Amino acid sequence: MTDRTVARWAGWRSVVAILVGVAVLVAGGVWLEGAADRASMVDEAPKTAAAQRSGAEGSQVEAEDSAARELPGVRDCGMGEPVQEPTIITLDCSTSGRVASGIRWDAYTEDGANGSGVVQVSGGASGAAAKSFQAKLRLYGPKEVDGSVAFTALEVVYTGATPSGEHREVLPIA
Repeated sequence: MTDRTVARWAGWRSVVAILVGVAVLVAGGVWLEGAADRASMVDEAPKTAAAQRSGAEGSQVEAEDSAARELPGVRDCGMGEPVQEPTIITLDCSTSGRVASGIRWDAYTEDGANGSGVVQVSGGASGAAAKSFQAKLRLYGPKEVDGSVAFTALEVVYTGATPSGEHREVLPIA
């Protein structure tokens, strides 16, 4: 009798193992079948401005549009070539005592740009004891300057504490 019981359990274990194996194979097949759908969803998803620009290289229509309208840049302290979507902008060019850094642009178009970052204010000639202030940044007023298109003004709106008591300031940057 005991031989028969062991044989039955071994048979059930085999059946369960086979069913689990088949279920894993079926689930894997369904997952692999959906891979093409997932890939097309990623292609159709909204992209950041940087991803849209890099994807536009293969499209001649978009390449012609971007050549026709150049995105303005920012000239650091009014010098040099304009940089598009800068991560650092000097706010006080006479002393370099105030700098907007860590800038992330939410929107960057030919008419203006909106982003956020940190305004760092140095505490002295050596730059010691710098303080940081969270701020929203807006670039506007694009004009042709020295043969390139550049934004000419920057609005800084502090979201918390401010370096000078003012919550909003507008700076010329061309």
